[in-house]
Amino acid sequence: MEAPLGIFGDRSGDDTAVLNAMGEARLFDRDQPLFAEGDAANAVYRVMDGLVRLYKLLPDGRRQIVGFLRAGDMMGLAAGERFVYTAEAVIPSTVRRIPRARVTALMDERPALARTLLAAMTAELLAAQEQMLLLGRKTAREKLATFLLANDERAQDAAGRIDLPMSRTDIADYLGLTTETVSREFTKLKTAHVIRLMEGGKVELVDRDTLSDLAECA
Repeated sequence: MEAPLGIFGDRSGDDTAVLNAMGEARLFDRDQPLFAEGDAANAVYRVMDGLVRLYKLLPDGRRQIVGFLRAGDMMGLAAGERFVYTAEAVIPSTVRRIPRARVTALMDERPALARTLLAAMTAELLAAQEQMLLLGRKTAREKLATFLLANDERAQDAAGRIDLPMSRTDIADYLGLTTETVSREFTKLKTAHVIRLMEGGKVELVDRDTLSDLAECA
C-alpha cells in the first residue's frame, strides 16, 4: 500500500541495470514537485534515493496522499495521457526521469522486462484497492497499525527501526485522518508499549503481534 510500484527496490540484475542506465537523474529538494496533476504523462520516474509522496487535491482543497515511494519504486507506468496525481519530494531525493517512448521501445525489445513492468502496473491497481479499504473500513488505530507494518517491510535502518521522515500531517493525509488524531494514536501505541518513538522520526515496533491484530481488524 505504501508504494504503488515497489517491485525494483530489492531486485538486482539486468532489469535494474537497464533502468539505471536510462533517462536523466536529478536531485529534488524537500517539497519540490517532480510533476503536477494534469501534466502530460510523457515520462516515467524511478526513485533512486529519498522519499516521494503522491497526492491529489480534493474539490474542497483538502489533500489526499495516495502513496509514498522509496528507492527502487517507479511511478507513471499506468498513467494515461496526463498524470492524475502530483509527485513531490518529501526529503531531498534523487529521481531518474525516463521518457515514456524509451520505456515502450524497451518493453518491445525485452519481453522479460515487459512482463516485470506489467506486474508493476498490476501492483499499482492492487495498491489502490488496498488504499480504499484502508480509508473506508478501518479505525484510526487500525489504519496506523497497517501503515507501520507496511513500512516495516521496506524502511528499516541498520538497527531494525522504521525510518519515517514524513510529517504527521503527511501520514494523516495518507490515512484520511487529522494530524491530531495521528499524533494521539502514536502516543497511545507508545503508552501501551506497542511501539517506541525514537529521535529523527524513527519508530521501533516492540509488539508486532498486537500491531498485526490491529491491522487485520482482529
